[in-house]
Amino acid sequence: MTVRLTVHRSTQEIGGNCIEVVATDGHRLLLDIGRPLDAAREATDLLPATLDLGGARAVILISHPHQDHYGLLQAAPADWPVHCGAATEKLIKLTAAIIGEPITRGFNTWTSGRPFAVGPFTVTPFLTDHSAFDAYMLLIDVEGRRILYSGDFRMHGRKASLVTRFMAAPPPAIDVLLLEGTNLGADKPWMSEGELEAEFRRLFADTHGRVFVAWSAQNVDRTVTLYRACLESGRTLVVDLYTAEVMALLGDHANLPRPGWKQIKVVITSTFADLYRAKGRDAFVARMAEHGIAAHHLNETPSRWVVMTRKSLIRDYAHQNVTPGPDDAWSWSMWRGYLDGDDGQAAKAWFDVNGARACHLHTSGHASPDDLRKFAQAMRAGCVVPIHGAAWDTHAERFAAIRRLRDGEPLVI
Repeated sequence: MTVRLTVHRSTQEIGGNCIEVVATDGHRLLLDIGRPLDAAREATDLLPATLDLGGARAVILISHPHQDHYGLLQAAPADWPVHCGAATEKLIKLTAAIIGEPITRGFNTWTSGRPFAVGPFTVTPFLTDHSAFDAYMLLIDVEGRRILYSGDFRMHGRKASLVTRFMAAPPPAIDVLLLEGTNLGADKPWMSEGELEAEFRRLFADTHGRVFVAWSAQNVDRTVTLYRACLESGRTLVVDLYTAEVMALLGDHANLPRPGWKQIKVVITSTFADLYRAKGRDAFVARMAEHGIAAHHLNETPSRWVVMTRKSLIRDYAHQNVTPGPDDAWSWSMWRGYLDGDDGQAAKAWFDVNGARACHLHTSGHASPDDLRKFAQAMRAGCVVPIHGAAWDTHAERFAAIRRLRDGEPLVI
């Protein structure tokens, strides 16, 4: 019996994951089908050249709803089945409906900790801690071999206990650990979301005016952190339509802040309202009007507001004479590398020219190098296959049994 593992993409880069497991009888399992992070928005034909689209049908497992893990799903053959978490399906379809073409293909959803069969494979998903909501590690059993796919994870978010409990009682006899290495060689903040919440409370208390914060709508932990800090500080969190819909959509899966809760408002700007209406989502805009405010209200009682910020929102804020000044503060609560991009620089320029104080508070969505090593040691795998990292070649020390692959290079297990 021969089980073959091929990392089609992500052995040398962060993101763009596409990993295939093939059983002796030819059954195929695809772990993620991600879009490369550095791909231009208009780029097409991005599926790895080594991925056979014309062979036997593959079953796709999506570990979590980030584009670098599912972004090429629509490029896959339409008859390839898809499995993921229930909230992941909702988030993928919402994002596609707003910023792309609606996804019409069917999804099969799983439950954390409950094994299910896919041909000769037995798949067990384990909910994990990551900046993406509904992220999973995946345990694959096939023909007496056992593969653990870490997906993306961390150990300092609001669900850190999921990882520590998994480490305390790991699956036995793992042959291969596919381990992400995003933060190897990086110098990032790794404070807990609880510590970050305290830092935001201090920022809110020390700021006489508004606090503008840039963060990802799908970083649900960060929305919760900001909302909790607002509750403690007597401020109101202002989110855009997309963030409001993300939180409303996930209400069936967790007790999360959402429109209608106290101290949370939806800023309804012309750009987002027009986008939603163009996508046929007029009903949601109308529903949010009950919990919404126009941007110009952010000039009233400035010390009341914590305001979501992004490039498109800045345009509408400026049109409504919402201009940050010396009494205001702003925080880039995302990876600092994004601040160097066009959107980040546009935001920085808007705040700098008007004298708003910068106080950037963030914590990584991925595990620290030390936590990666502790996790690998706890798993006691026969070998560790590095993925989702750009510094594995120079930072693999203290990882036992490393099996370095290149994209497209098969490994027989």
